Amino acid sequence: MLTKAPRGTKDITPKDACKWSYLENKFREVCSLFGYEEIRTPIFEHTELFQRGVGETTDVVQKEMYTFEDKGKRSITLKPEGTAGVVRAFIEHKMYADTQPTKLFYQTPCFRYERPQAGRQRQFHQFGVETLGSDNPSIDAEIIALAVQFFNEVGLNNLETCINSVGCPTCREKYNKILKEYLDAKSDVLCETCNERKEKNPMRVIDCKNPVCKENIKDIPYMIDHLCDDCKEHFDKVQEYLTEMGINYKVDKTIVRGLDYYKKTAFEIVSNDIGAQSTVCGGGRYDGLVEQLGGPKDISGIGFALGVERLLLTLENNNIEIENPKSTDIFIATIGENAQARSFKILKELRENHISADKDHLDRSLKAQFKYSDKINAKYTVVIGDDELSNDEVKLKDMSTSEQTTIKLSELVKELKNRL
Repeated sequence: MLTKAPRGTKDITPKDACKWSYLENKFREVCSLFGYEEIRTPIFEHTELFQRGVGETTDVVQKEMYTFEDKGKRSITLKPEGTAGVVRAFIEHKMYADTQPTKLFYQTPCFRYERPQAGRQRQFHQFGVETLGSDNPSIDAEIIALAVQFFNEVGLNNLETCINSVGCPTCREKYNKILKEYLDAKSDVLCETCNERKEKNPMRVIDCKNPVCKENIKDIPYMIDHLCDDCKEHFDKVQEYLTEMGINYKVDKTIVRGLDYYKKTAFEIVSNDIGAQSTVCGGGRYDGLVEQLGGPKDISGIGFALGVERLLLTLENNNIEIENPKSTDIFIATIGENAQARSFKILKELRENHISADKDHLDRSLKAQFKYSDKINAKYTVVIGDDELSNDEVKLKDMSTSEQTTIKLSELVKELKNRL
């Protein structure tokens, strides 16, 4: 057990870490283009935050959270998603007092106790964005545009953008009555979970993955057909702005999202190549969440999150490779004790000039040192022997062309700066 990572977790070794770094930097870059700033919140929060923020009726809260009691007898939960913590920070630091909207992005590990499968682990990682302080449909369109641009920039151009409106408390109350009547008549053919959901949050039944339920609710009434005038106008504007930006989308009435806080716009970006778990990004508007978590009234919010593991799997299934950019600029091969000692001074000087450099630490032969230099993709190998030292000379080999030249040791840094 000591030498095996816990079930549902994975080590990210150097050959894969470069892919993660690339995606993290790309996400940060795209968010910056849209005026978003990074926020970092704690890895654990008070359990009540997720009970109130994510929703007591959700699978996340009911079945999947890592919750424990700390030594002060407080109930603490490892964060299962990113939004609730960001909204809590927005309230705690009174960001609502600044010029609005507040545009934030995050990159964070999350934790859910569920069955590990391809693209889904118990410790997983999310990229997410949140905009607080604007209820304008233009922000909904911008958030979707940001997600689409990020996916395009990493090479995923054939994903499907699906949008829906899940209404507001006003129209949802009327719709829920209609939906509840429909589901009550179907209770004998619904699974146990759906019968529980129809009492607490009937719209979640639409999200059921049970094939028997899906078959029996084919004619279920959908929220989008029962929107109030305000929600309908909002949704029409979102579509108008997406069309203006040339973003292809389709309206999918079945999108309800798994968390309780969504209002009005909900959306998913879907890939059709990773089996049942095809959603690579999901989000929506959560007007009312700030107030629900103890903040001021009438502060709107919208955001999305995407799973990094699932994104990597989607890239792999689309044959998109992220190359490892790692290569050492200089490898120093030494012959003799004096050269071995002097190599430390040379290494220090190179690194201080921001030239990446390495040397042998296993007393390899010269031939073996060259093989190692090749293995680490060194651009140049500097060969230093005791004879060269006495003449203030080194041999410099270009590893891509095998061309070898002799240069002054005192001019090595200057020469390499010109070449690199």
